[in-house]
Amino acid sequence: MALIYILDDEAGLETLHVRGDLHKYLIKVRRHCEGDELCFRARKNIELLHRYRVESVEPRSAELSLISSSVYEVKSKKSLHIGWCIIDSNSIEKALPSLCEIGVEKISFISCERSQKNFKLDFKRFERIVEASMQQCGRSTYIEFGTCKNIKEFIDKYPDTKVFDFCEQTLQDYSDIKTILVGCEGGFSSKEKEFLSSLERFRLDTPMVLRSESAVLAIASKIVL
Repeated sequence: MALIYILDDEAGLETLHVRGDLHKYLIKVRRHCEGDELCFRARKNIELLHRYRVESVEPRSAELSLISSSVYEVKSKKSLHIGWCIIDSNSIEKALPSLCEIGVEKISFISCERSQKNFKLDFKRFERIVEASMQQCGRSTYIEFGTCKNIKEFIDKYPDTKVFDFCEQTLQDYSDIKTILVGCEGGFSSKEKEFLSSLERFRLDTPMVLRSESAVLAIASKIVL
């Protein structure tokens, strides 16, 4: 997939010198040449979109000149915060690009009773995965990551949370949902179900049992898109 924009910490300078892997991608893979225009953003001021023109191309480098810089934010019109009980990091990483494209604003990872304790969350790696997705889909805001030590802590912070669970209730209207809670593989424990019993719970209208990451993607799509 082509990049909508390129993240470069030097974006915004009057002249950019492109080398290495980025040069290989832009010139040899995407076959950009002199006169082509490309968009860049810098992590520090990511809301600014910088447009450059390719001025010269050498075998191992290319020189680009700045055409314009302007504020151009690309983000979802709806805000969604997912409380996600911790599952295998590999499964989380596979879902992150799609969650970024859908427009999820924040993910809080929660250690619940059925979460395996050996799973380690690497937020720096998560951010690299999200950055790659942002450049491909055009999004200009990062997903915010956080943690909670248990479900009670999460609900205390976000009392208006809606809970995805195995129950009779299916929702027809997702428009007012701002925060959802999704369990890990195997769902919530009996103790957690009792604690969550006073909150609004819902399921998706399907007879199939969804994996945690499938549920997160399906619910996020319904709410945000």
